[in-house]
Amino acid sequence: MTIRANAFPEATQWSEGERCAMKKFCPLLVRALPPDVIFIADPEGSIMGLGSAVGPQFVGNGTSEMRLVGALREILAGGHLGYEEIQGVLKDVLTLKLEDGKSNGISESLLSAFLIGQRMNRETDRELKAYCLAFDELGPAPVADVRSLTHYGEPYDGNTRYFRSTLFVAAVRSCYGESSLLHGVEWMPPKEGVTEEQMLKFMGAKTNLSLHQGKKIIEAEEVGFAYISKREARPSLYSLIGLREQIKKRPSLATTEKVQQFIRAKGRESIVAGFYHEGYEEPLLMLMKRRDVHSGLVVKGEEGALSMTTRLRSASTSKGLPVNHCSGFRSVGIESACEMDGVSRQSFRLEVNAMDYGFEPTDTPRTNRSVSKNIELGLAALRGEKGPAYDRIVLNAGIVDHLLGCDGAEDVSLALERAKEAIDSGKAHKRLLNYIKMSHKVK
Repeated sequence: MTIRANAFPEATQWSEGERCAMKKFCPLLVRALPPDVIFIADPEGSIMGLGSAVGPQFVGNGTSEMRLVGALREILAGGHLGYEEIQGVLKDVLTLKLEDGKSNGISESLLSAFLIGQRMNRETDRELKAYCLAFDELGPAPVADVRSLTHYGEPYDGNTRYFRSTLFVAAVRSCYGESSLLHGVEWMPPKEGVTEEQMLKFMGAKTNLSLHQGKKIIEAEEVGFAYISKREARPSLYSLIGLREQIKKRPSLATTEKVQQFIRAKGRESIVAGFYHEGYEEPLLMLMKRRDVHSGLVVKGEEGALSMTTRLRSASTSKGLPVNHCSGFRSVGIESACEMDGVSRQSFRLEVNAMDYGFEPTDTPRTNRSVSKNIELGLAALRGEKGPAYDRIVLNAGIVDHLLGCDGAEDVSLALERAKEAIDSGKAHKRLLNYIKMSHKVK
């Protein structure tokens, strides 16, 4: 409400009904609300009328909170912060809970406003970079001795409606030397949907692997992929989940947590991330380039996740980019593709039509928040059962290999055929079972 009043275009500022309600209840709110919330509602004393001098005089408690309040004044006015400002605030406020279980003293109301306010103002590139690099807090990542590693950035809040294929795609790709690192959490608002961690836990896998254990599993010839929970990789950022549940909206971290490299590789690296809302395609690609990977890919899959579909595009599709829209870049050796940072890249942008690759149109299997249903569909497909789930796993493995410029995937039809062979031979199913076993044995 504060940002809308201060910075939004006139058409999206307060309605007449909202203005009347605030005029009527502001005097009561000023008497009832704590000072930090009054500051958020009226930082300059220009909204709540008489008796709202609290906002202009509010400074917070302690050095860390004072820094947060200073940053918030800019955000609540619709402004933006510099890279160092955001890094400084994040360093001060993480984690919310200290090792002895006590709070770090930072007002959760102020931190919530900080996190969601920047999303409302639409983050600048430098703001997103600051959030992205906040994940690098623990120093250099372990390096896996593999020739290729793809980092899968699925939305952490999961799928609520449709089959989520990435775990099974990772098992397929590992069969021909394309290693994958999946990362996420067990549960995340606002969608609170099915995640890879839920599926792996349901199947009996260990889901609290350390980064070094994940590295070993990726290197294991009989597996070749791993899942890392943010709970283990970045506990301070994981500590914000409770706050994110209260916010209910996706903060800037929901974008930047998808572009991470918790484990590195000696060989080439790629990042694949899902998105839904327009305006985040280019920022995600910018962050991938900042990560200095060989190739990057953003996919508007179903539900904003990574799963491309074989269903026909609806004639009544709403405005915006269609499902199966992909864009990205590949590092190449041609001068004509040279970009600002001196790295030669070949960019691409397309809509994947599954029918062009021989797939019959099928409706996407619905899972409706059921972890067991998602697993049932995925395992049946890896056992060779043909159908919509099988087609989606093949499509997502082959197309991603091709777009990332993976070895042996220059011809998309050959890339799709080797994905089918990995399933039909039983190798992909075996790899997934091997992962579950090794997750308990790895030291």
